[in-house]
Amino acid sequence: MFDWLRATAAWLQEFIVSVPIYVAAPAMIVIGALDSSLLSLPEINDYLVVMRCYSDPKAALYFPFFAALGSVLGSFLLYTILRRGGQAVLRRRFKREHIERVENAYKHYGILTLAIPAILPPPMPFKIFVATAGALEYPRWRFVVTIMIARGVRYYIEGILAVYYGRHVIEFLQDYGLTMLAVVAVLCLVGLAAYLALKRFRQRRNFLRETEIAKNNAEVMPDATAPPSTSVR
Repeated sequence: MFDWLRATAAWLQEFIVSVPIYVAAPAMIVIGALDSSLLSLPEINDYLVVMRCYSDPKAALYFPFFAALGSVLGSFLLYTILRRGGQAVLRRRFKREHIERVENAYKHYGILTLAIPAILPPPMPFKIFVATAGALEYPRWRFVVTIMIARGVRYYIEGILAVYYGRHVIEFLQDYGLTMLAVVAVLCLVGLAAYLALKRFRQRRNFLRETEIAKNNAEVMPDATAPPSTSVR
């Protein structure tokens, strides 16, 4: 990081760790919101969650929630700006080839395109996925729920690990972030393939069932076009 970022991170760490929770919680929400929207403070949320939970192990039960909530608020702000501004604003901020890749990912993988970047730590980019979701008018509630769950999983994992391993958690994420990305991507693809296979199986089963029912009904019902039978005395 640059010197000013390092100095800012050191000051924020001392502040977040030392102040009472009723001060640290809203501060963490604000920091998370700023980092996920208009500003960029690389790894600051992860770092603060780790240090607070390491200094106070009980905080691992609730402090990651505030970081996740702040990230949701900031992401929703960026999402709203791009939803109103559309493709014009999106293309002014990001490169066209990057936007096209993200748009194709949304078409093929849907919610996973947003969930995977939200759950993985840096250097995985995140804001371009949020911005593209806004420009594509991704459903609001699905967007909010996805970010909240993914960020919650990420920060709670970091908080729990911090209780046992301290600041080394950040170093681990930096060293093995790409490996984690590959593992998560493979698991998500396997899950997606299983989901699509199950969906296809159910559709085929329902089709066969409806076909069988229609066939049985056709055999039971009389032919409406046949002339009525007459009895001869």
